Amino acid sequence: MPKATTSGSRRGGAKKTGTTRTARTTKAAQRAEMTEQILDAAEHLFSRDGLYGVTLKDVAERVGVHHTLVNYYFKDKQTLFDAVIARRAGVTSSARMQALDAYEEACKGKPTVEGALRAFLDTDLDLYSQGGEAWKNYGALGALMSNTRHGGELMDQHFDPVVLRLIGLLKRALPEAAEEDIFWGYHFVTGALMLTLARTGRIDRLSGGLCRSDDYEAVKARMAKFMAAGFKTICKPRNGTRSKPG
Repeated sequence: MPKATTSGSRRGGAKKTGTTRTARTTKAAQRAEMTEQILDAAEHLFSRDGLYGVTLKDVAERVGVHHTLVNYYFKDKQTLFDAVIARRAGVTSSARMQALDAYEEACKGKPTVEGALRAFLDTDLDLYSQGGEAWKNYGALGALMSNTRHGGELMDQHFDPVVLRLIGLLKRALPEAAEEDIFWGYHFVTGALMLTLARTGRIDRLSGGLCRSDDYEAVKARMAKFMAAGFKTICKPRNGTRSKPG
C-alpha cells in the first residue's frame, strides 16, 4: 500500500508539473500576442501622428483595452516608440545586409554603383511592397522619425552598419571619387527613399493620378538607375586628386 501511494503521488506530481508548464506556455503566448497587438496599434498611430501626436490612451483605445494594461507592458510612450522601431529594424537591416553580401559575391569584387544601389534599395522596397499595410506603416513612421533628433539617433543605432556596408561598395565602384561626394550621394538617396516611404500622395496629385506614391514597383524600376546617374555626375575626381581607397 505505501508503495502504491508513493507511485500515485509521483504520477500526480508529474501531472501537476505538466499542467503548470502548459499554463506558463499559455500565459507567455498571451503576453506575446498582446505585445504584438500593442505594437501594431502604436505603429499605425505613430506613422500618422508621430511620437508627440499619440498618447498611450490612444494606443489602448485602438487595441480595445484599458490604458493601464499598455502601461504594464511598456512603462512609457518613449519605450513603446523605441520598441516599435526596433521590431522591424532588424528585419530590414538583415535583409539588406544579406543582399549586399550576395551582390558582392556575385560581382566578384567589382561592384557597380547601380548594382550596389539595387541591392540596398530594391530589397527594402520589396519589404514594404510585399509586407502589407503594417510594413507600409513602418515605412511612413521611418520617414517621420528621420526628421527628428531622437529619430536620427535610432537610425544611427539600427541602420548604420548596413549603410556603411553600402558606402564601402560605392567607394570600390568609384575609387577616384572624393569621399564626401559619396556620402552626399547617399544623403540624397536616403532622402528620396524616405519621401517615397512617407506616402504623402503629393506625386499623385501633381501627376493627376499618373503616378502613385504607394507604387513601389514603379519606384523600384527607376530609383537605383536615377541615383546611379547622379552619383556618377557628382563623384568625379576634383582638381586631378584622388581620394583614399575605400
